[in-house]
Amino acid sequence: MSIRFEQVTKRYRGVPVVNDVTLEVAKGEFFVLLGASGSGKSTLLRGIAGLTDIDHGRIALHGRDVTFVNPRDRGVGFVFQHYALFRNMSIADNIEFALRIRGVPAARRRERRRELLRLVALEGMDERLPSQLSGGQQQRVAVARALAHEPGVLLLDEPFGALDAKIRTELRRTVREVQRRLGTTTILVTHDQEEAFSLADRIGVMHMGRLLETGQPQQLYRQPATRFVATFLGAANLLLGEVATPYRVRVGQAMINHASQARPDAVSSTEVVTVVRPEDIELARHRQVLANPCLGEGQVLETSFGGGVGRLLVQVGAGANLRAAARVDAQVHPGLAPGACLLEVTRTAAEAMAMPLAAGDSIALGVRRLHVLPTPVSSFLFRAPTREAVLELRQSPLVAQLVQSTRANLSETIVAEEQPGTATLRSAGLVVVDNTGRTPAEIASLVAHGARRLLCVPRGAALPRRVIIHCPDDAPQGEAMGLVASLVRHINAEATFVSVMRRDAVAAERTRVLRRLLDTRAEVRASHGLDLRTELLEGAVSEQLLALASGPDPALLVMGIDGDRAEIEAALVRDLGWLFDADARWPLLLSYSGPRPAALAAVL
Repeated sequence: MSIRFEQVTKRYRGVPVVNDVTLEVAKGEFFVLLGASGSGKSTLLRGIAGLTDIDHGRIALHGRDVTFVNPRDRGVGFVFQHYALFRNMSIADNIEFALRIRGVPAARRRERRRELLRLVALEGMDERLPSQLSGGQQQRVAVARALAHEPGVLLLDEPFGALDAKIRTELRRTVREVQRRLGTTTILVTHDQEEAFSLADRIGVMHMGRLLETGQPQQLYRQPATRFVATFLGAANLLLGEVATPYRVRVGQAMINHASQARPDAVSSTEVVTVVRPEDIELARHRQVLANPCLGEGQVLETSFGGGVGRLLVQVGAGANLRAAARVDAQVHPGLAPGACLLEVTRTAAEAMAMPLAAGDSIALGVRRLHVLPTPVSSFLFRAPTREAVLELRQSPLVAQLVQSTRANLSETIVAEEQPGTATLRSAGLVVVDNTGRTPAEIASLVAHGARRLLCVPRGAALPRRVIIHCPDDAPQGEAMGLVASLVRHINAEATFVSVMRRDAVAAERTRVLRRLLDTRAEVRASHGLDLRTELLEGAVSEQLLALASGPDPALLVMGIDGDRAEIEAALVRDLGWLFDADARWPLLLSYSGPRPAALAAVL
């Protein structure tokens, strides 16, 4: 590998802006870091160059650990967004600068400068000043200067952002051609999806300091793993579906075959989030002539012309039972009918000419293909005795952050506390309850009656800065890790998987526990693209978890559990009894991977 990050973390004022990023970039690869402003991508790039110190982790270039190496000695070329050329130096002197300070002879400097100017198509401009060049030409000089000392790694920090569209396209082509010819390992930082698609061998998407996903452009577009990536890489309709069989999903009125298993942990009736790209929706005047399964019938609200592509916004009525997986902004769409669903649709110019449509037209919609997200957080169900209690729960910092970031659908169940189970618990993505004054027995009852993913938030709980994950040795942890991977992408917190063993453990047990830690980290990275810290402690589980949770930064406790109601209650009392004290302020996330609720009904 040419570049390797290992759990790289950078904090500002205690808040991680780059959060446990682990990544490998191959020799000669053009890798693009894509993300919105403030996602941490430029900070990560500056960390590679040595322009920013990192607080945790390692950075290796060409197999050499450069974490604490001087920037000049890392063998890195850096191109800034605003050129950063020396204004009082000629183009020749700008390009030769890095060679001059390295003591390269004048003849070799001139030869290298002419070679680079020829490469970036600026021959004959050696004696001009930067002010005598256009913006695009100045950026080409910046690229040539960065390549002058033949760096093993080229870093580009949004170098095309200040240029107009035509020059940006031309310069992208030049940079890609130069990179391919030289075979230089390159990382480009950008927030422009089109730019990423046109340049990248692979793309890594960052959000809130985390590297959410990496992959080839087409793979990330067609098979994203997260809501954020699905919507950030292009327009996407997020719809709630229901698993019918492992390879069939029901969405609205349509039963759709899925190329691979919908979700590894999904069984019949499991609620899932599906992604339908606008170009994958078929339109017809009547549902009988659709070539694909029918989602429902609707009405065109808006049309817009985009040259070779036409865009439509279609409202599908409540009768189609089509449910959006993302909440709609009522201010943007104030006229949306109750229970209706909005869909974005794109058509080619030929399709638009064959069937012209205008606002107000009725239309049938079919779906050519869809993708099922692996996220278990399909929706939020708030369970409380009054609507005032639901509102208070939604306003707690952790819940408010999750709701804002995921934009998942919200529902509520107003139910007396003595009624532990309802049918809605079984179909909810994540059940949220107030944990103030509750007992382990009450929590165990909720889990046993269907709340397989339960977030317990006490009043006064702060927004977590740490996530502490623990699964008892005999509890399956696959579902718990999937839930953690989904949620920590939406909170700016550092996540640690903890194992606790007895102080008198023999060597074989220590080896087994350590292997479990390493296997868990590797599995989460492979399955969910998330890197976790791991910690091995000795002593009583309850004491060690309490000590960790009592640190200076607020913590969220995550526990994977299984078994029947009595076993769940016993595990909560044994390992987390202190969390149910009257003044406890730690939120708890439970992931249940035992028998399905239907199987428990006969024994509860």
